[in-house]
Amino acid sequence: MAAAISLTGVAIAVPAQAQQMASADDWMKFDDGSNWDPGFDRSFAQTWETQPARGFPTLSQANIGHMKAAIKRYADIVANGGWDRLPDVELRLGKTDPAVVALRQRLRAEGDLKSDSGYPQIFDSYVEKAVKAAQQRNGLAPSGIVDKPTIAAMNVPASARLRQLQTNLVRIQGLAAPSKGRYIVVNIPAAQIEAVQDDQVVSRHAGVVGKVDRPTPILQSSIHEINFNKEWILPPTVIKEDLVPKARSGPNGYEVFSRYGVDVYQDYAAYQKGRTLDPKTVNWSSPSANNLFYAQKPGEENPLGFLKINFFNPYSVYMHDTPSKSIFARNFRAESSGCVRIQNIPALAAWILEENGWDLKRVAAMKQTGEVLNVAVKSKIKLYFAYVTSWATPDGQAHFRRDLYNRDGVGATATAY
Repeated sequence: MAAAISLTGVAIAVPAQAQQMASADDWMKFDDGSNWDPGFDRSFAQTWETQPARGFPTLSQANIGHMKAAIKRYADIVANGGWDRLPDVELRLGKTDPAVVALRQRLRAEGDLKSDSGYPQIFDSYVEKAVKAAQQRNGLAPSGIVDKPTIAAMNVPASARLRQLQTNLVRIQGLAAPSKGRYIVVNIPAAQIEAVQDDQVVSRHAGVVGKVDRPTPILQSSIHEINFNKEWILPPTVIKEDLVPKARSGPNGYEVFSRYGVDVYQDYAAYQKGRTLDPKTVNWSSPSANNLFYAQKPGEENPLGFLKINFFNPYSVYMHDTPSKSIFARNFRAESSGCVRIQNIPALAAWILEENGWDLKRVAAMKQTGEVLNVAVKSKIKLYFAYVTSWATPDGQAHFRRDLYNRDGVGATATAY
């Protein structure tokens, strides 16, 4: 596999505005796929993760009534003693095990299993269908296999799920997304992006959001510009924690710059004038190496990919493409340093630029030509970076996602799958 710097960062306009949010995601190691769990068909999981169903807008005010109904239902479950924990036993179709009895009871508690057919200890097709429904509600690929993540999600106590529904009802009510017009939502815990028009989801995209120790911020803004094939200005954290240590890693450590197309400048003024430094001449052991100015050329190795979406915010984060596509096929996608990577970003960019007269073909052509171009969005589009870990849908189902940054006040159990 060709080496790739899969980084997410923030742009620096001038040194005085150096952003502190971002850092590298694992310099030269990010896209190796080594964390893949082979417990079920990889191609199936890739499809499910990277092609999320449109569904209903997460922030739609129409969801509020359904959430209130779900809160009442879960309050009744809690009042009746909640549900028991599942044993740590992997189960799948065709297996006979006493743990299937507990699984059936657990699936009935939230309404995923509606049939009492079959032998209690046999994992039959009815149980498999119910497991898939439970997995989908919890943001897990519906494999039908009761694996460790599924057990962890189903073992979150009923009282915690009730608290999440109550907390997120307040969040959605407070955001008051419009029922008319266009807006975009980044749901951070779900690692998903929605393009919404007149209260309908036009498209939904898998995303990559900030790590637990480098969280994506909650914010509201408007998208005002799209950059094509932009140079990436390395932020201070990336420089200090990743780039300079690589340069110090051996007598030829400076080769990292030519390998990834990173230019070195004395300062921002030198960058503006195009006066690069020869990495061979820099004393990489000196602390002053952290204060130099670094920029990576556009291209396949650039962590921005070919497209960057800008919106004003005090955190200097943005949304962007990435050369590392396999991350979108993973279920856990909290791997960036605050910025948000978007799967199938050309389609989203074409939608944003509709009123500019752009279409998908023209956006795709920008990647092929490599032309550097900044496009001001004709009609700014409202943007929400929201933290929504639960919601309910008109079919009466309650949906949950990891409490990624432990903000729901329900403890670590809701973060552990």
